[in-house]
Amino acid sequence: MMTQKYLYFNTRICPILHKQLQNLYFHKYNYSKAKDVNIEDSERMTHFGFKEVKESEKAKEVHTVFENIANNYDKMNDIMSLGIHRLWKDIFIQELAPTHGTRLLDCAGGTGDISFRYINYLKNTKNINNIESYVTVCDINEYMLDVGKVRAERLGYTVKNNCNIEWKKEDAENLNFPDESFTAYTIAFGIRNVTHIDKVLSEAYRVLKPGGRFLCLEFTHLENDFLQWLYEQYSFQVIPVMGTLVTGKWEPYQYLAESIKKFPKQEEFKHMIDMSGFRNTSYKNLSCGIVAIHSGFKI
Repeated sequence: MMTQKYLYFNTRICPILHKQLQNLYFHKYNYSKAKDVNIEDSERMTHFGFKEVKESEKAKEVHTVFENIANNYDKMNDIMSLGIHRLWKDIFIQELAPTHGTRLLDCAGGTGDISFRYINYLKNTKNINNIESYVTVCDINEYMLDVGKVRAERLGYTVKNNCNIEWKKEDAENLNFPDESFTAYTIAFGIRNVTHIDKVLSEAYRVLKPGGRFLCLEFTHLENDFLQWLYEQYSFQVIPVMGTLVTGKWEPYQYLAESIKKFPKQEEFKHMIDMSGFRNTSYKNLSCGIVAIHSGFKI
């Protein structure tokens, strides 16, 4: 009798129990696995201005912005800054103080403003030993590069005029240049538009020769709270209206204001440059902190 009961339990009840436990286990396992897959497969988010977007989509969004404004980029810079951007860029090149023989990589250099100033600076300094200097302008946006090339031809920054300037379509987060290729790296009003600032800084460090200098000009945060408030009113209420009147487009200039607001403050960005390996890092505020020049050396 006991044997029969045992056999019944073993052959009928135990398999049923075992099956239920097995189902429960696999249900939990698969649910847990599904959660892990969802976590792994779900893309990280980042900001595009104030909007949250997938990291893989930001570069496309930024590309569209500059594709739409490329032909009016320089004109709008003059209008929005009342021409002061020219002074900022002059100071930027003076801070770089390039010497003959410098190999400059100007990232996000699009329309050529920094590279042309670099060439002019060297033309105004003595070159006793006739040492050649070079500048490579790179930008992820081919429309901006096309504007730069046309400007270079029109203004005479060409090979026949002894201007060693090269134009390359490049992603600042993944540059196609060998290690230690350049003695100087500049990026003006470009780094706040990238998806991963840390990758851009890492690439800048990689392509610089030992002793090379990193220099960044970027919008930042004013030192005075009241002036910051006034500046934000101008950025958000006036600049998009100007953009609409001149170009017929509101959104790119709304993004401009938002991207400035989202960019790290001076000390935070300086820390990011430090963490990328640069030494003797510093920054200099211009116009009460509307923009700042950040500097670092590869030692």
